[in-house]
Amino acid sequence: MTIRSYVELMKLRIGLMVALMAVMGYVAVADQVNSAQMAVLALAMLLGSASSSVFNHFYDRDIDRLMQRTCRRPLASGQASRPSHVLWLAGGLLAAGCGLATSYFNSMVALHLFLGAFFYAIVYTVWLKRRTWLNIVIGGAAGSFAVLAGGAAVDPARWLLPFLLSITLFLWTPSHFWSLAIVLKEDYAKAGVPMLPVVKGDKATARIIMLNSVLLVASSLLPVAFGCLGWPYGAGALAFGGHFLWTNGRLVVEPSRAQARKNFFESMIYLVGLFAAVVIDVNLRR
Repeated sequence: MTIRSYVELMKLRIGLMVALMAVMGYVAVADQVNSAQMAVLALAMLLGSASSSVFNHFYDRDIDRLMQRTCRRPLASGQASRPSHVLWLAGGLLAAGCGLATSYFNSMVALHLFLGAFFYAIVYTVWLKRRTWLNIVIGGAAGSFAVLAGGAAVDPARWLLPFLLSITLFLWTPSHFWSLAIVLKEDYAKAGVPMLPVVKGDKATARIIMLNSVLLVASSLLPVAFGCLGWPYGAGALAFGGHFLWTNGRLVVEPSRAQARKNFFESMIYLVGLFAAVVIDVNLRR
């Protein structure tokens, strides 16, 4: 395989999102931001995410061959003569990430990193993805551990705010991923993967996304309710949350692939908006 193939196995776009969530957890509780610490934290989380992504490519190579979106992935397309060799890469990346987290920060950061990788690789990919439409709901906890890792990098004892933000991220994942699943419903159906739109249909999925998004926006206000963050964050959370709910409402009215794709991208804008609100609030409080 080429270097490009190995990079594709690591799903770096997902890794960057995981790293961003870890940085959000770090910034939320740090009294003074250290750019070197943030860089090391981001690298460690990127390594952990890459390890679970490599394993995901390995385990799902059979169904990846059946889907148009994934049939050209390195392992699905047969670029590796012995696909099991990439398991060494997955193990090495995970060991490097946990080792870096332990040596530079503490064992709690490494534990959260490991649990995030475990939930994505084993809980989601192996145990749930092919068995139930709840796969992404439970497997979505993988991203929540990144926020907890970021908080633990500052001080494991200051867990409340990272924990509240992790609840929001946990609820964000279904709204984000189910929107994409509507777009890719035919692919998932062809591969026999019971994603929500395949099992319940587009209209029901749109309504469930809306319900989940209401819970998501409500959860985003928990840091204000508990006194961890103030009105600047609360205003941002309401503004971005209101816009996201409006987009969700349009999906309920028109549960089309085009609208689902818009909702998918809007979910990422919403998450980045929440991150910006955290940064602004924390800096105003310093």
